[in-house]
Amino acid sequence: MQTTQEAGASEPGAGDRRRRELLEAADRVVLRDGPKASMNAIAAEAGITKPILYRHFGDKAGLYQALAVRHTDALLDSLRAALDAPAERRSRVESTLDTYLAAIEARPQVYRFLMHPAEDSQSTERGFDVGLHSAPLLRRLGEELAEVVGERVDLGPGGEQLARIWGHGIVGMMHAAGDWWLGERPCARADLVAGLTDLLWGRLATAGNREDGPGF
Repeated sequence: MQTTQEAGASEPGAGDRRRRELLEAADRVVLRDGPKASMNAIAAEAGITKPILYRHFGDKAGLYQALAVRHTDALLDSLRAALDAPAERRSRVESTLDTYLAAIEARPQVYRFLMHPAEDSQSTERGFDVGLHSAPLLRRLGEELAEVVGERVDLGPGGEQLARIWGHGIVGMMHAAGDWWLGERPCARADLVAGLTDLLWGRLATAGNREDGPGF
């Protein structure tokens, strides 16, 4: 005889809904604990045992990957909206940089979980290598930004390669500058945005829009 719990689990979309609930529980723990968030704490927050959490995500690397996709998707949506806003090109560059910095400022513990290992050397999960998993996240952001640039800006011969250079270079700049700024807070966010925009603006100011693209 099928139990109520088993029946609910077999409903269409029940697995996706449960996974989303577990990710929301993981988010709450990460917001509280940052890089030190553990599978034990996440399981407790979700009201389940750790073996059940493993059943859904495999291990901490699997959970990390699911959270990374969740937050990267949301960030990319925000960056694309900033790039496509009805404004002058320089304003959109500033808005895009500010969107990234505002996102890591609003949820610094999530950022640190995704980008920095826990400093607790006694952690039972210290074998989890954040760097191994954060690199693909940055590469994905670089490729996505390269696609946006390539669609909008006429870079001439070799434009596809140059768009990828720009995409990964801009993401690297945003990540390094944002990491430094979030840790030290040496200036206002607006000052950092203005400085980074000045650094980027040279070639962007003179490049034309692609005739077959949405414009930039």
